[in-house]
Amino acid sequence: CIMTGLHNPSCPYQFVVIEGNIGAGKTSLAKKISNEYQAKIILERFADNPFLPKFYKNSERFAFPVELSFLADRYNQLKNELQDRDIFSTFTIADYYFMKSLIFARNTLATDEYNLYSQIFHIIYQALPKPDLYVFLHLETEKLMKNIQSRGRNYESDITEAYLDDIRAGYFEFFKQQKDFRVVIVDTNQIDFVCNEDHYNRLVNTLFTREYALGINHIVIEP
Repeated sequence: CIMTGLHNPSCPYQFVVIEGNIGAGKTSLAKKISNEYQAKIILERFADNPFLPKFYKNSERFAFPVELSFLADRYNQLKNELQDRDIFSTFTIADYYFMKSLIFARNTLATDEYNLYSQIFHIIYQALPKPDLYVFLHLETEKLMKNIQSRGRNYESDITEAYLDDIRAGYFEFFKQQKDFRVVIVDTNQIDFVCNEDHYNRLVNTLFTREYALGINHIVIEP
């Protein structure tokens, strides 16, 4: 990895979300920022979901219970973690946000199941705090596939480019409806913020020093 002495600014936000498609590097970025700023980090937990093994064997039958279980777990985690302030942390950063549940469910559930799920989601969604800054890492599908393949997770082996395109479309459609918090879509196709420290610093400096309006903002990080 390439190192640099560039100093990053302080974070002006209390709750930051780093999102992105599968393989975009959201968890890696959230961890790097958390380590640098001594921020409290909230990471998505999915390994212990009891419905996942059943879902992989019979997705049609178990899609609804697996999505409901994710919905409940994400709500409980975010609600508890965001209420429990850590006096030793500068701010809170998460590698997912609650709306992820709706976006993925749209690609998993049958229409009637999704309509019911959506009603439940929106009732619960209103009770959660909104992020001060929501960052979406935009990476081309081909690069997402390479990242997914390189990390070699068995449960990701059947992911297709079409599925990733559908997930991205779901995110962008949801962003169009958001007017009450800052959504920053970051084009990261030209940088490697995981292994290139200079690229990482450029990204963090851009996120924490610019003024962003409520709703959608687009930026490109160049090497």
